[in-house]
Amino acid sequence: MILLAIAGWGEEDRRNITTGSIIPDEGYSDQPYVVKTADGAWLCVLTTGKGVEGEGGQHVISTRSSDHGRTWSAPVDIEPASGPEASWAVPFRTPSGRVYVFYTYNSRNIRRVPGVAEPAIAARVDTLGAFAFRYSDDGGRTWSPTRYEIPMRKIAADLDNNFGGATVFFWSVGKPLADGGSVYIPFAKVTRWGMPGVLVRSRGFLMRSGNLLTEADPSRFAWEMLPEGDEGLTAPKGPISEETNLTTLSGGGLYAVYRTIDGYLAHAYSEDKGRTWTPPAYATYSPGGRPIKNPRAFSFVRRFSNGKYLLWYHNHGGEAAHLREKWDYYADRNPAWVSGGVERNGRIWWSEPEILLYDDNPKTRMSYPDWIEDGGRFFITETQKTVARVHEVDRKLLEGLWSQFEPGRVAREGLAAEADGGEIEMPALPDLTTRRGFALDFWMRLKELSPGQVILDSRDAGGKGLTLALSNRSSLVLTLSDGTTRSGWESDCGTHPGTLRVNRWQHVSVIVDGGPKIISFVIDGVFNDGGAARQFGWGRFDASTGDVNGRKRVPLAPRLFGEVSRFRIYNRLLRTSEAVGNFHAGR
Repeated sequence: MILLAIAGWGEEDRRNITTGSIIPDEGYSDQPYVVKTADGAWLCVLTTGKGVEGEGGQHVISTRSSDHGRTWSAPVDIEPASGPEASWAVPFRTPSGRVYVFYTYNSRNIRRVPGVAEPAIAARVDTLGAFAFRYSDDGGRTWSPTRYEIPMRKIAADLDNNFGGATVFFWSVGKPLADGGSVYIPFAKVTRWGMPGVLVRSRGFLMRSGNLLTEADPSRFAWEMLPEGDEGLTAPKGPISEETNLTTLSGGGLYAVYRTIDGYLAHAYSEDKGRTWTPPAYATYSPGGRPIKNPRAFSFVRRFSNGKYLLWYHNHGGEAAHLREKWDYYADRNPAWVSGGVERNGRIWWSEPEILLYDDNPKTRMSYPDWIEDGGRFFITETQKTVARVHEVDRKLLEGLWSQFEPGRVAREGLAAEADGGEIEMPALPDLTTRRGFALDFWMRLKELSPGQVILDSRDAGGKGLTLALSNRSSLVLTLSDGTTRSGWESDCGTHPGTLRVNRWQHVSVIVDGGPKIISFVIDGVFNDGGAARQFGWGRFDASTGDVNGRKRVPLAPRLFGEVSRFRIYNRLLRTSEAVGNFHAGR
């Protein structure tokens, strides 16, 4: 094994991506996907190259780790950089121990896409050609000398692509899945390439093999493309439905999630082994509930050995994005959020989200993760296209997500002050530059939503401290000031779940996270995601904000047409799941 750089292994906030272990690459790195080999090692395959994405020399490699991703072996070429482009590799291990890697291969060595005026776009030839694969019988140390190809059925829309159907555009980012004796490989067909957006039209399909698990000769594999017909998995509104990811349901069905440009994540269910699917629909937190917001970014779903699910996504989007003059669909992939899922009556219910990973630079675009469950521990890989890393995930965070569907209890760890009215003794809040956080958690009953009502104001004579008040938008606004820097964020407003009401008790958690510098609101157990009105329901505060401690004794609700109860202040970060638990625990 060769030792590679490990950035801050063991740092306090392991959600910061720089604390992960680096996976080797050649400069560009994408889709760092892992399978466990027969000898217990991790085998990671990824797309790499010395240039940027889509540049000549892009190819696929593999590397092994025997210490949960801390160190990795020297990379091995699955396809050489000197050959035609080989990209978007997805691995699969059979029960026999053989590992297959499937990828897009520019088999005809095409150098230009016709009908595209933009030279850089026309020169991208990494998402077309043959659906190729090789295999390894020694845990990824060597790969088969023969390259095999999967025959692909053409649909009517292929005939309208830039090559008139003579060559097909496609790529896969979803890991293959075994179910009921068959293997499924999700992929996206691109039916138009060019501008705007490079991938102008797309739709999702699966390749299914019924004998890959039992047939040793790859040339004898039987393949069929699903779903039947020409439509595939499509978006409810827009032209983009791509990067399908699959998991199994307990009753034998399949569940798929895929990205769109509609501002929401799409999903579908199949009960006949992928032949037909439920109509196009946006993924929702509960059946018929509010939709899950996501930009044009990969979303990854996985079912674990405990029968529960996890979903990676980016938690912003919605109709408001389309009101902007131009929305960069590919932007804002930082932080990465995760929801936990439980299955009920053949459908998945998703928890309120938590921040899983973040980077200090808001423009960092992390994506293409892979979950790894190993010996009761949970890990995830991710990439920002230039650095791929692996991270161990705090098991308590995941268990908290799944616990949202259970009876709640009040979080006691870090509870630094509590009052039921009158005054509250403000505890010492952590300096936000230390990456620590705090939270306000309380019940309130409003008689009206008029602006200017004050719930808490700890500011001293110099303006240092916190204020929590009602705005002229029927929302709550938290303002932070360290005496020099002042910033804040507001809750959602309107009529959707998680907004303010009158003449009823409501539970409010305001979470200030000093890691990614984010303020979020959880009202009545619902994470404020902006709904249809705002692209972002969570917001960043000024990264230079430090000590926001103000006055020590502070009156509660000094100007409020209503009342507050069970006011709690935590001197640590309160997780979304804990806020939900406090709500379910009741007053």
